[in-house]
Formats: sequence, structure tokens, C-alpha cells
Amino acid sequence: MIVCVCNNVSESKIQLAAEAGVRTMAELRMQLDVGTCCGKCAGCARKILREHCENQEAQSKTHGVHLLLHKIQFHNEGVHA
Repeated sequence: MIVCVCNNVSESKIQLAAEAGVRTMAELRMQLDVGTCCGKCAGCARKILREHCENQEAQSKTHGVHLLLHKIQFHNEGVHA
């Protein structure tokens, strides 16, 4: 889906920017020029950025919990990971 028509920025480009470390609208504007012309896309772009960052955090925490459980399982079986 195109989020910023003025600068041809899609939802996937915003998500890729978030995966590359972009966390704020100011950073997103600098990277992709989102919201720098008419500004109508800013709210949608901000929502996409926030949701993607939140999803990344949740996945990271879930991954950490799985690693911890894996280590505990090996420790309990007498194998040290």
C-alpha cells in the first residue's frame, strides 16, 4: 500500500526502515521524505512505524524467552548450552 503519494513511499518501505533502526517520525522523514510535502500521510506513517516497532520488540522478547527456556531444558537434562 502506498502511504505517501507525494514521495511514493509504501508501507513496506516504512517497515524496512524500522527494521534498519528508524524509530521516530523525524528519522523517517530524513530517510524517506515521508510527510514532507502535503503532510496528509504523517498520521498513517506514524501508526505503521509504531506498530512495526512494537511488533519487533514483542518478537525480540519472545525470542529471548524461547532461548532461556531452551537453556533451562538442556541444563535440566544435564547438558550445558
